[in-house]
Amino acid sequence: MTWSRFLLRRLGFMILTAWLVSLLIFIMMEVVPGDVARMILGQFASENALAALRQELGLDLPAWHRYPAWLAGVLQGDFGNSLYFNVPIGPLLLRRLENSLILAGFAGVIAIPISIAIGVIAGLRRGKVTDHVLSITALAMVSMPEFLTGIGLIIIFSAWLEWLPPTSMILGDASPLDAFKTLILPVTTLTLGMMAYIARMTRASVVEVMQTEYIRMAVLKGMRWHTVVFKHALRNALLPTITVIAVYLGWLVGGLFVVVSVFG
Repeated sequence: MTWSRFLLRRLGFMILTAWLVSLLIFIMMEVVPGDVARMILGQFASENALAALRQELGLDLPAWHRYPAWLAGVLQGDFGNSLYFNVPIGPLLLRRLENSLILAGFAGVIAIPISIAIGVIAGLRRGKVTDHVLSITALAMVSMPEFLTGIGLIIIFSAWLEWLPPTSMILGDASPLDAFKTLILPVTTLTLGMMAYIARMTRASVVEVMQTEYIRMAVLKGMRWHTVVFKHALRNALLPTITVIAVYLGWLVGGLFVVVSVFG
């Protein structure tokens, strides 16, 4: 299978998944009890006011008519209006997506090289004090949920020390320094968990590769140690790590909801 066919196939599955998720959410919202109009206007609203709001929102139309209309609007770039903020969803979504992509980008740039370096050092120092310290620290970070890490950082650096803001929202008129300070805590929260997992995977791969026959043969031939490590060992040891990094990059883009929720 060529790369173009592979990418087109993955893109098709992604579009199909997004459509099925939207359809499932629409069906769930239709099945669960509740009235959107009464939720907006309150329990003491009159029936005339409720009927007028339902007509304005298109809730008086049947479900089989509303979903295709919403889907056609989405395909044209019209996501409708937010019932909570009373503003168009498109610009609101783009602004939030921009912040999420900035967080994911900074976390990836920081976490990937540092975690690989930590994993390589731990793998080359297998069984030594350095390996034990790095492995235990990485295991602790992997076991720590992101929301707990984020709350701990907020308590220490925002509530106690008052060094950094407890938010991840970058305002449009913020200076570069303020934007950098805003990103430190959420990026650190994302980076710690990502670094720990990638470092553990890198360490396991380095340990496995360093025990292979061709590495032992290279050492017996008298090759320089850095040549054995960087030219022969890492070339094969990083293959599983690259796969893990690809998975985590997808998680960074789509799995920021917990961190973004913690930092508002």
